[in-house]
This record gives sequence, structure tokens and C-alpha cells, in this order.
Amino acid sequence: MTKAEKTALIENLTAEFKASNAIIVCDYKGLTVKELESLRANAREQNAKVQVIKNTLASIALKNSSIEGLELKENNIFVWSEDQISLAKVISKFSSSVGGKLVIKTGCLEGEVVDAKHIEAVSKLPSKEELIGMLLSVWTAPARYFVTGLDNLRKEKEAQ
Repeated sequence: MTKAEKTALIENLTAEFKASNAIIVCDYKGLTVKELESLRANAREQNAKVQVIKNTLASIALKNSSIEGLELKENNIFVWSEDQISLAKVISKFSSSVGGKLVIKTGCLEGEVVDAKHIEAVSKLPSKEELIGMLLSVWTAPARYFVTGLDNLRKEKEAQ
């Protein structure tokens, strides 16, 4: 890789990292190419990006993005997105589906460096769509109960 290519990659990664709210760093040792492609496909469905980046280039891009404190050692695969909950869900679900071969090391959620336990906890939170569904259920409950009550009253009147 030439110096110009490295510079272009760092600039691209810096822009991507600045635009994202969540970055997760994982160890991918032991994953097959087919499994990596599956991870990329799952991430793509959630508008997340997955890339294996050299630690030196990634650390420069992270520093340029004002993200510091991520410890980058050994093999790393970077996954980033705007939605931290869906990203954490994708990574956690994929990690369990491949028998723990994908190990969550660390991450940065909304500018804060977090550990793997925090990312696992975030993955258990309901997604935006699930929260909207819960809210709609709460909002429609009074109308549903009112209609059910009217229906029961109608049945009672017909029985008399």
C-alpha cells in the first residue's frame, strides 16, 4: 500500500468515524471467509460498515476523529454505525451464532470508550422500532379497552 493510498484511507476512515455514533472493535481470529461475509451482510442490513484495518492506520483515523482510549492490539475488525443499539445487537447475535469466535474487545459509543460488558448490555436494550411499537401499544390501549367494553355491553344487551 503506497503512502498516498494510506493517506486516502485515513481521510476516509476519519470522515466515517466522525459520522458514526458507535464503533466496536472485535477480534476475528478463527472466523472463516464465509462467516466474515455473513457478518458483513448482517451489518449491511443495519446500515453498518465492517472493515479490517491495520492498527496504526486505525489509531491515526481515530485520533483525527477525536476518539482516544481504544486499545488496539493484535487482530482487529472494526464495525461502525450511526445506531449503537442495532450495531451492538448485530455483533452480539453474530458472535453467539459463530460460537464466540468473534470476540468483542472494546468500543466507542457516543464518544465514550466502553468495554465488552457495556456493549453486551446495550445489545439487550429494545431497538428503536420495538420502542415505537411499545409506545403505540400504550397509546392505543384506552381505545382498545373502550371498544372491548362496548362490545361486552352489546353482547349483554343482546343476551337480555
